[in-house]
Amino acid sequence: MADASADLAASDNGVARSSAVTAGKGKPTPKRSEAERRRRQPFNAPADRKAAAQQSRDRDRTSRARRSEAYKRGENWALPRKDQGPVRALARDYVDSRRSISEYYMFAVLVLVILLFIPSLRKSAVIDYAVLALLLVIVTESVLVGGRVIKLAQQRFPGESTRGIRMYAAIRGTQIRRLRMPAPRVKPGDKI
Repeated sequence: MADASADLAASDNGVARSSAVTAGKGKPTPKRSEAERRRRQPFNAPADRKAAAQQSRDRDRTSRARRSEAYKRGENWALPRKDQGPVRALARDYVDSRRSISEYYMFAVLVLVILLFIPSLRKSAVIDYAVLALLLVIVTESVLVGGRVIKLAQQRFPGESTRGIRMYAAIRGTQIRRLRMPAPRVKPGDKI
């Protein structure tokens, strides 16, 4: 009560009111029913269940197609959790920028399976040694590439976690280049 009389006295004396009072909005507050009516969007629901189901399927299909295209392009919002983040993007780019023996792993396995059908080679240890040599090359290459990716990530993104990057780079390196997802953004030989 005393504050109200002090404000009244201050306004009578020509002193400006405190800045806590805001200016009016210039129009009356709308009724709740009017505000709800204005906010409401027209909803055109299909008349029957079949049409509603078809409409829902179409909406889901377009949403999946949009997300799939964004995933192929490598947009961060569409990537699965395991592929998100700048460190993972750096690992993908590093692996994609170089040619490796691991990249041709699946082709070598196919050749080894075909060689198993040759009776003279089936009983010899040549195939066994070839498989062991292939695995040794892949493991060595994966360890080296993973180490380089971790070192590069620690230089470029000092606060980011590099947990699991070595395995991520190794798995990416053993995939056939055309089948890698998200698709490679760099070409072999590009500088990272």
